[in-house]
Amino acid sequence: MKTFEFEIQELLSRIVEVEATNEDEAYRKVKEMYKKEEIILDSSDFVKTEIKKFENEQYPR
Repeated sequence: MKTFEFEIQELLSRIVEVEATNEDEAYRKVKEMYKKEEIILDSSDFVKTEIKKFENEQYPR
């Protein structure tokens, strides 16, 4: 039998509102909140799954 490799990707997504004086500041705030684990995406944020044949050139081992 042959062996085949497939890559499974899951997309999680959440809309987060923050108050800031401009878009750059808002981005930095959200990025920092995520880094500090104040925002943690979980299964309730699931959007889609993609399964595709794994191409070794994509991610060298």
